[in-house]
Amino acid sequence: MSDRRSLLPGALLLAAFVPALLGCSADPRGGAAGPAPGGLVVAQEARAARVGAAVLREGGNAVDAAVATAFALAVTHPTAGNLGGGGFLVWRSADGAADAYDFRETAPAAAAPTMWLDADGRYDEDRHHEGWLAIGVPGSVAGLHLAWQQHGRLPWARLVAPAVALADSGFVVTAPLAASLAAKWPRLVPHPTTVAQFGKDGAPLVEGDTLRQPDLARTLRRIAAQGPDGFYGGETADLIADAMQAHGGLVTRADLAGYRAVRREPIRAAYRGCTVIGMPPPSSGGVVLGEMLAVLEGYDLAASGPGTARTVHLMAETMRRAYADRARFLGDPEANPGLPIARLLGRAHADSLRTGIDSLHATPSDPARFPWPDESDETTHLSVVDADGNAVALTTTLEYGYGSGIVVPGGGFLLNNEMGDFNAAPGLTDTTGLIGTDANLAGPGRRMLSSMAPTIVEEDGRLRMVAGAMGGRTIITTVLQLVVDIVDFGLTAQQAVDAPRIHHQWLPDRILVEPGALAPEAQAALEARGHRVEETTNRYSAEIIVVAPDGTLQAGVDPRDAGAGAGVP
Repeated sequence: MSDRRSLLPGALLLAAFVPALLGCSADPRGGAAGPAPGGLVVAQEARAARVGAAVLREGGNAVDAAVATAFALAVTHPTAGNLGGGGFLVWRSADGAADAYDFRETAPAAAAPTMWLDADGRYDEDRHHEGWLAIGVPGSVAGLHLAWQQHGRLPWARLVAPAVALADSGFVVTAPLAASLAAKWPRLVPHPTTVAQFGKDGAPLVEGDTLRQPDLARTLRRIAAQGPDGFYGGETADLIADAMQAHGGLVTRADLAGYRAVRREPIRAAYRGCTVIGMPPPSSGGVVLGEMLAVLEGYDLAASGPGTARTVHLMAETMRRAYADRARFLGDPEANPGLPIARLLGRAHADSLRTGIDSLHATPSDPARFPWPDESDETTHLSVVDADGNAVALTTTLEYGYGSGIVVPGGGFLLNNEMGDFNAAPGLTDTTGLIGTDANLAGPGRRMLSSMAPTIVEEDGRLRMVAGAMGGRTIITTVLQLVVDIVDFGLTAQQAVDAPRIHHQWLPDRILVEPGALAPEAQAALEARGHRVEETTNRYSAEIIVVAPDGTLQAGVDPRDAGAGAGVP
């Protein structure tokens, strides 16, 4: 795109930007931001949040800040921030117009529904989730560029420059990054380029070490100078395709050249006078969230209050039904024309589901219908509001932590293992959690179904909330509880983020609860209703912004994953 926002000399931009990066007021260990009338960025890593705040300070808008923060996360938060993965972005302008950007990864042209079955027709889980066959065509660079083309204000190269600086000059490894590398190291060890990038003497980097990523810096410079052509073509595409060919992967130069991000019409759902704006398929987030809210609107949750047996029972029964619908009906809209989205979001469907909920007894989940496949909890979310009231909710992922675990030789970036989000094989639905319904089977160019749920809430035409979460299959229920906490229970942003959460997903038939989520008497009452309640170590992490009644911006910074807010005073 060649206009006032187009590319400026990269060296000039980098030299101009480094002082601003170093001078932003946010602690790299995380924490909340103070009053921010000039705008606010909340992300899962502090340096990246500072990058976004610097963009706002220079006159950039919410999309500019989100793009710069996302590229910075690809450097500083490699477990989920990425160039080699994908995600979804919801934009709402100050005047209420909204767009949804789908840059979910796609299956290579050589993909097939039965590609994870061995010669004897048996499902191979490792083949599905690990290694080169699990890698889809990345979407992040194309999606961020498309959103910037349509809504950005500052030059593209300016937005990528801070990520180049962080990769080239390096940064000190924090305790959370060191712990993440140590936990995932067994998956990374088989890949020499990954060990070389994130390790020292064969061991993972530790807190206080400096992480420099010169190959990644070179890739980012190509993206800064050429836009998506610097990733989906030329040297970067050659590096990806050559590595794929050498190791039996399926992604080709033609797959990369043919990738396109898609602007879609966002999902809009009503809830207690608010409008909830979310992603349509191939994200299931907007539909499932809207369906659950439509059911819950028929109950007075404020009267029973948070954490009570009644509220948790109604939420769990609602989650149970919506997740069954998700597994049965949703998938790539291009591969599944006629998805019943309007029906799933309709009041008649909500009324029907509510009729089947017994206020005193749990509904058994039928193990023969629509169990839920495993999904990684390693996504990352950021929320942005600028000084004019424009907002962005952006969620990205590599699937597992560090994706496939494979750093592209010479490219310096991790590749996803998102093919694992396709169903295992046609008809392969069983009590272990495998699922084989047709809507989400692998096929050439298909986009795998996702649980990502970037969400924006408005009330009376005014921005109320920007939200999203990490946590794989728990993302949608986390966002549901954030909306209920703000709208029904009147919590502040930080109170809502801090509140312990629950999760139900149809199968396994149980309510997962964070420590402290239930008082003993509430848990006893739920078990008397027939629920199985289990404490979980899953991280229901979220990063949100709430517009308070007086118009000030509240940051909800999640302590579960060292989130950070950076504002512009």
